[in-house]
Amino acid sequence: MENCLFCRILEGEIPSTKVYEDDQVLAFRDIAPQAPVHILIIPKKHISSLSEADQLDDVQLAACLRAARLIAKQENLTEGYRVITNAGPHACQSVHHLHFHLLGGKQMSEKMS
Repeated sequence: MENCLFCRILEGEIPSTKVYEDDQVLAFRDIAPQAPVHILIIPKKHISSLSEADQLDDVQLAACLRAARLIAKQENLTEGYRVITNAGPHACQSVHHLHFHLLGGKQMSEKMS
């Protein structure tokens, strides 16, 4: 997708600190981390949000969650971690390319809002 920040990262036009990549997903460190470990996991196929998940096949969507588990292990998040995705304006989605936030490395708040 033209002018999509994450597509430009996928294409190598914008640098990122890559932590994981396979044929379905790319994962990189967030530039404004909200936890000691804050990694963004994106499918390589552009879709705007989870609201359009029917545009991904099950393998592509599952690859994002499998990557989260692998990265959590790689980052030594043995005490737990959180995986979040925002969909649409009321969820404050700022980049319109489906992405999952993997957060960990500290005790998370019980409140999710």
